[in-house]
Amino acid sequence: MQVFEKHVFVCVSGKTCPGQGAVEVCDALRKEISERGLKKQIRINKAGCFDQCGHGPLIVVYPESVWYAHVTADDVKEIVESHLIGGQPVQRLLYDGSGRIV
Repeated sequence: MQVFEKHVFVCVSGKTCPGQGAVEVCDALRKEISERGLKKQIRINKAGCFDQCGHGPLIVVYPESVWYAHVTADDVKEIVESHLIGGQPVQRLLYDGSGRIV
């Protein structure tokens, strides 16, 4: 069994993420990764609540432990290209847990 290079968790539960488009973000990430032939390197998973309600949709990328807030399906291509492939997190979406974008 091959170990994934990156693992992306998308909060799709909790009080606010589902209503803020989290499922659409997760679906868009899965589609983008699949279309680029990266399913063996990058895993996209639905996740339970990250306890950061109101800042979603939230995603977390491991092993870097990079958090993104207020992600939309329109942000997915940029996250995939810049961070998941290029190694450069998308600064405008970074989240530090304080309730604000970094």
